[in-house]
Amino acid sequence: MESGEAASLLGEQAPGRLSQFKTYRRRWFLLAAVCLLNCSNAMLWLTFAPVADKTAVYFHISLEMVNWLSIVYLLISIPFGLVATWVLDNLGLRCAVILSAWLNMMGSIIRVFSVLKFLSLGSQSYWYLFTGQCLCALAQPLIIFSPTKLAALWFPDHQRATANTIASMSNPLGILIANVLSPALVPEGKRIPLMLGVYAVPAVTACALATVGIHEKVPPTPPSASATTSTSQPFLAGLKMLLRNKPYIILAVCFGGGIGMFTCFSALLEQILCEKGYSNEFAGLNGALFTVCGLLGAFLLGLYVDRTRKFIESTKICFCLSALASIVFAVTSRFRNQAVMLAITSSLFGFFGFAIYPIAMELAVECSYPVGEGTSTGLIFVASQIEGVILMILLQALTVHVSEDPSSTCALDQDGALDWTTPVLVLAGLCSAMACFYVIFFHTDYKRLRAETNSGDLAKAEDTATADVPEA
Repeated sequence: MESGEAASLLGEQAPGRLSQFKTYRRRWFLLAAVCLLNCSNAMLWLTFAPVADKTAVYFHISLEMVNWLSIVYLLISIPFGLVATWVLDNLGLRCAVILSAWLNMMGSIIRVFSVLKFLSLGSQSYWYLFTGQCLCALAQPLIIFSPTKLAALWFPDHQRATANTIASMSNPLGILIANVLSPALVPEGKRIPLMLGVYAVPAVTACALATVGIHEKVPPTPPSASATTSTSQPFLAGLKMLLRNKPYIILAVCFGGGIGMFTCFSALLEQILCEKGYSNEFAGLNGALFTVCGLLGAFLLGLYVDRTRKFIESTKICFCLSALASIVFAVTSRFRNQAVMLAITSSLFGFFGFAIYPIAMELAVECSYPVGEGTSTGLIFVASQIEGVILMILLQALTVHVSEDPSSTCALDQDGALDWTTPVLVLAGLCSAMACFYVIFFHTDYKRLRAETNSGDLAKAEDTATADVPEA
């Protein structure tokens, strides 16, 4: 039996007390399994975005059909996101993680079937690819919702934001890997089968780790007071409470819109830049800088918030700075030979934008407590997917076909390249509007922290009263 690291979080325990808050070393294994699964799912999501033009040529399809390999994640996650919140809060973290691991693995393997020559699929190969993406998309909400639940159930209050940051940021890490690895693996279209095989390896590994290594829904002894009431509200009752919670609705709309914008940026970056003569490798580099700087920003902000508890101030400042970076990127991307400036603005956009993600998820739990973590984070994710779908469709509709340009690096030019000037300006404008709305209207109490403080005061009072009782 693995020994736990005793961590009394509410003061000294009186002799004879039946419970003691504890942390266990195996929480780090759970965190690692969730991180690998989250990373793998993000890699599978954006496999084709950095090489959209070559994918279109290889499968003999249009760019719009390639984009649907990313959009399907958003569409499926909207209805299944509600199911995932129920699974997480009622069946538990273990069930959610293992189910998502198997869906993710099966999807990655079916994608490989689409390029196996001996199957002779012909025009059906795209639909095998699409089916695999759909299974991976079903896995996404289950694993995306898991970090806050994992942090609440297995980590003490002074480690929650950091644990949530690590688990949540493994998703953009997967985006980073996809942005770097896909162009490297596919210098030409005929290498796409190799790429699909490489991307299946992390999915199979994550499934094996989750299936073999995760045995418990909850730790034997909770790490904090709030962990004992982590699923205190039934799903439908919690959902009703969230829909009547004004601060939560504002957070869901603004932060959900932010996630939707980052989704569009990641999925469409190669297409935005190739028309101005930037290579797929440079687009991948921008995506990598966007994500690496985002990971750094999220890690630093997570450490800061764990020590200061300044959730609201941190998210408001970062949201505003990311909006400014989006404006600079929108303008700079419309000019040629601006590689350095584009790299800097992509880095800043990621640094301030991604930093918001884990902190906003923690903030969602704080302002909605005692609603379950799966429900509170899940509804924000569903909102982000709805807004992401609307944005993807809107931005593509705003593009304009332009005549073939010799300096363009877009591989698919039978219909001419697409001009993205209007879409990127609209994206920057929406980001700025969301930031302003959030700064002005979002205010809330930290309900979970307050409940833990009150619980701690009560425990100390009981201990004092017990100590004052004279022995018979």
